[in-house]
Amino acid sequence: MRIFFFALVLIFSQTNGRSLPKEIDCQLPDSLKTEIHGYQNFVNFILKHVVKGPEANQTYNELAKFTDTFGSRIAGSTNLERAIDYMLTLLYNEHLDNVHAEAAEVPHWVRGKESAELIYPRQKMVALLGLGGSVGTPKDGIIGELLVVNSFDELKAKADQVPGKIVVYNEPWIDYPTSVKYRQFGAAEAAKLGAVASLIRSIAPYSINSPHTGWQDYEDGVKQIPTACITIEDAEMFRRMAERGMRHSLISIYLYIYYAQVHMVQAMIIMVVLVSGHLDSWDVGQGAMDDGGGAFISWRSLVILKRLGLRPRRTLRVALWTGEEEGIWGGQAYFNAHKHEKDYFSIVMESDIGTFKPLGLTYSGKNKDAQCIIQEVLKLFKGINATQLQITNEGPDIGVWENAGVPGASLINQNEKYFYYHHSEGDTMTVEDPYYLDLCTAFWTATSYIFADLKDMLPR
Repeated sequence: MRIFFFALVLIFSQTNGRSLPKEIDCQLPDSLKTEIHGYQNFVNFILKHVVKGPEANQTYNELAKFTDTFGSRIAGSTNLERAIDYMLTLLYNEHLDNVHAEAAEVPHWVRGKESAELIYPRQKMVALLGLGGSVGTPKDGIIGELLVVNSFDELKAKADQVPGKIVVYNEPWIDYPTSVKYRQFGAAEAAKLGAVASLIRSIAPYSINSPHTGWQDYEDGVKQIPTACITIEDAEMFRRMAERGMRHSLISIYLYIYYAQVHMVQAMIIMVVLVSGHLDSWDVGQGAMDDGGGAFISWRSLVILKRLGLRPRRTLRVALWTGEEEGIWGGQAYFNAHKHEKDYFSIVMESDIGTFKPLGLTYSGKNKDAQCIIQEVLKLFKGINATQLQITNEGPDIGVWENAGVPGASLINQNEKYFYYHHSEGDTMTVEDPYYLDLCTAFWTATSYIFADLKDMLPR
């Protein structure tokens, strides 16, 4: 069994609320169905052992100890370096095989002083969080009139009004993949038209005056301007002011950036099923939900099987990725170094969209038989209503492997409120539920073991 810490970011989306595909018509051989159904007693045992037995509450307790000790863990920070050392020691002590660290260069952004104040038509401090990679303001800050828009189309329609302004995007929440484009590209689009800074309505469906951070992407050849997220409440207030014809100005943000090198940990065995989550987080909150929970159900899966003396036919490898929040730097580096192994990976699995009540798995792959096998495996979890199968590419860190043709799966869970807390100070242990963490751990342990123990690898 192996361990990894690596880096990689793709846009992921909320899984709940999608229409679920109907069960596909499968023609699996009876012998394969019989083999899969033979794991029912194993599944029942793992569920009982983890949820009601000696492993009950242990994922929550371990995660709470970890997050309370290290807090937020942005790539390159002392907190993350200490957290990685802690995990290495923990995993060594659990006697998992071949645990070691690799290095990868990952861009690392450090939050400096930041503040914003409305100075007209009244004075008001504005809550904000600078966006990853943002440049800083000039030494004396920026004083500028706001131009509020609800969309990129409205920005272009008002192009003649943009020069010298601070553009505020009051984009409505639709879903994460749609709305996050404003956080990613808002600064670049505003800069093309002459804006001096941009402020983005936090990418969340709900707010209690809580800004949410995240990475943003400048564009080559376009001036880099300071950019930050503000709260939903303030974005809507600025829009109302603008609609009344009020002129209003705001002092903007102070931010700094540098680059650093971070560690990644790995362990390697031939014929692989990989389970993963990312250990790093944004520099606010505790990173309990994004993605401490996913990381901890992954390494705990191997520990539980190790303690039970269960060793599947294939290697179970755990990846605890780092630098996920900044981009695919480490993940791509790892893929480049290990892509010669891709034919030995049966499936790559990732949990990075919450660890609430488990509902099933996504599947990313073109082979119908592989889809049918996963669908058949999920039938074993009827007792906890975790039988859903969605056909989509969901996992950020495993994306490069999926793009290379390796079957991929991610945890579907009841995460309707995930983006209430995502990338904000609200991402703390209070969001996590010990019982659901146990269910996720048991589900993750059992599914990964079955995929690693089936007589044949998943077809491609």
